[in-house]
Parts: sequence; structure tokens; C-alpha cells
Amino acid sequence: MADRPRIAHVGIAVPDLEAAVAFYRDVLGIVPGPPETADGATILSLHFGDSDVELLAPLTTASPIGKFLAKRGPGIHHICYRVPNLDAALEACRVAGYRLVDEIPRRGAAGRRIAFVHPKATEGILIELTD
Repeated sequence: MADRPRIAHVGIAVPDLEAAVAFYRDVLGIVPGPPETADGATILSLHFGDSDVELLAPLTTASPIGKFLAKRGPGIHHICYRVPNLDAALEACRVAGYRLVDEIPRRGAAGRRIAFVHPKATEGILIELTD
């Protein structure tokens, strides 16, 4: 299974982490991981077996999540796929003509290498890749 892509997490933009985490904590009994910060957001990870939900709250209105909330409101921001080889996946994107947000991997939450594929290349879905 390690050689096949899988869902790593779904990122959900929220204006208020405490209000957003209440359902997961109070109804589903999920204890969030410790808060992290990356890309101008505070991130709470909620573990669902092999995949996570990341609640993303902006640190400023000018951050990517702040801009997303201003334009679209709360909701699914992106889906992240774990791939066996991030560099190879990015090269495959380039060869196939997919527009990338990140030409080279950068560090995301938990120090993981990540890169985003532009939503205009994927029918409006912001896709994050990680290894």
C-alpha cells in the first residue's frame, strides 16, 4: 500500500478553531493534536485512522486561509494526497502540463515536504501532495 497514493488529509478553512473543533471533540470524541502553525495558519489535526482532517484558522486576514475565508467562507480548502515520491509526482505534473503553485517542495505542518497543484489545473480543487 505504501507504493500507492492515498488521502493524507482534508484541509478545512474555519474562522474560529474552538467553535470548529467542538463537533469533533464533543460529538465524535476525537482529541485534536497540538496546534501547529504553517503558511500563516494555526492548524489542528484530527486523526481518522490513516487520514486526518486539518482545521485551518488564519493568523491574519492577508494569509492564504484568511483570503480564502474572505472570498469563499468556511469550508473545504484542499485535499492532500500522500504519494510514494513527491519529486516524481511533481515531475509528472510538469510533463503533463499541470500548473503548480509550488515548483519545488517546501515544508508544511509536522515538517513534511509538500507542494500544491493549482486549482485551475484540477477542475477547481486545490490539491496538496506530500510524501
